[in-house]
Amino acid sequence: MRIGELSRATGASTRSLRYYEDQGLLSSDRRSNGYRDYGEEAVRQVAFIRDLYRAGLPSEVIRDILPCTTQTPPVGGCAQLLARVRGVRDELARQEQQIAQRREMLDRYLSGTAAPVGLGDQPDCSP
Repeated sequence: MRIGELSRATGASTRSLRYYEDQGLLSSDRRSNGYRDYGEEAVRQVAFIRDLYRAGLPSEVIRDILPCTTQTPPVGGCAQLLARVRGVRDELARQEQQIAQRREMLDRYLSGTAAPVGLGDQPDCSP
């Protein structure tokens, strides 16, 4: 299928598809007229790539993951890759915890149950 057809089938823009190719995430054959030609498996692959981007993984990790999703994954390389993905997931959890703590602190300030250090004796500035 041509790039426009793949774009319609996946919802990815043609610009994104070209970017995926530039990053080594997606491949195509070239026809004699220079048009890209994608196989049917490209639809599944693009959906997977988009999911991984939404999950916050960078191109280099996605590029490493893709061979592990084939029918004949590389020997030994996927276990190490899973550890990298777990690391990304753990970092996201840490960031979520930080955000929750910050939101809780702001909620306390806004509700008047807390005041910034050193401002406890200042006039009431509650909303």
